[in-house]
Amino acid sequence: MTYSRITGTGSFLPEKILTNHDLEKMVETSDQWIKERTGISKRHIAVEGETTCDLAEAAARHALESAGVTASEIDLVIVATTTADKIFPSTACLLQKRLGIHGPAAFDVQAVCSGFIYAITVADKFIRTGSAKKALVVGAETLSRITNWEDRTTCVLFGDGAGAVVLEASEEPGILSTHLHADGNYDELLHVPAGISLDFELVKQGRAYMEMQGNEVFKMAVRTLGRIVDETLVANNMQKSDIDWLVPHQANIRIITATAKKLNMPMERVVVTVNEHGNTSAASVPLALDVAVRDGRIKRGDTLLLEAFGGGFTWGSVLLKF
Repeated sequence: MTYSRITGTGSFLPEKILTNHDLEKMVETSDQWIKERTGISKRHIAVEGETTCDLAEAAARHALESAGVTASEIDLVIVATTTADKIFPSTACLLQKRLGIHGPAAFDVQAVCSGFIYAITVADKFIRTGSAKKALVVGAETLSRITNWEDRTTCVLFGDGAGAVVLEASEEPGILSTHLHADGNYDELLHVPAGISLDFELVKQGRAYMEMQGNEVFKMAVRTLGRIVDETLVANNMQKSDIDWLVPHQANIRIITATAKKLNMPMERVVVTVNEHGNTSAASVPLALDVAVRDGRIKRGDTLLLEAFGGGFTWGSVLLKF
C-alpha cells in the first residue's frame, strides 16, 4: 500500500514587523488587550511589491532543501491561498515558474484558514492513487492587503507569511487520515463582502476588506474543532493520549487552548506560534509545523494532529506520523 509522508518543511515571514505597540498608534487598542484576548504580540507585513508568490517561493525552497529534493523531482504543486497574486494564472503556476518546474499539475486551493489542511488532503489523494510521487504543498498569504487598518476588531489579528511541506510516496504510514468539512450557511460571519462578480466597485476602490463577527466565529470554531477531534480519533481507533503533538491553526490562543483541553493535552504538547505572527490563514499550520520541526520538538515517529477552522465556514484535520 502506498502512503504519503512529509519529508521536508519550510516557512518564511516578511521582515517588516508590526507590533501591538505600533497598533496602539493606529487604532484604539492596547498591547495588554490584544495579548489577553488573542495571544498575539506582533505580526509580519509584506512590504510594497512583496507578493504572496514571493513568500511562497521562499518557504518552498526551504522545504525542498529540508527534504533533500530538487524542484525538478516535484510532480505536483498546490498552493493554498486566499490572497493570490493575480486573478489568473494561479499562484501555484507562478510558483512553478519561479522554481523551474515544467509540466506537472499546479493549482490553488481556496479554503481560507483551512486551506493548507484542504491542500495537503488533496495531495495525499494524488499520491495514494499513484497520480504523483512528490508533491509540494504551500500555504501562503498576504492578508495585510485585505485588512482594514482602521478596524480594530480585525487589524489586530492578521499577518502575512508562508509555510510549505514536501510530501512523498512511501511504504511506511505517514498521513493516516484526513477530514474536511464546510458549511456555507455561515458565510457572512467571516468574509470579504466583494469580489470579481460581486460589488467589484469596492475592489476597484480598494475597500474590499475582511469583516468578522468575532464572538460568533469564536463559538463556532470551538464547537467544530472539538467535534473534529472526536471524529479523527474514532476514525483511527485512537485515544487522546496517542497524540504526541497538536499543531493547530494559529488564530487565537483561546481557541487553541480550548482544542487542547478537548484532547486533555497539556499546552507543553501544543505548538503555539500565534504570538510571533498572528493569524496568517492558510500559512499558519505549516508555519507552526516548520518551527516545531526545526527547533527539535517534533521528531520522526511522533503522531501529530493538524487542524484548522476558517471562513466559509471550512474546517478540517490531518492525523499523521511524522
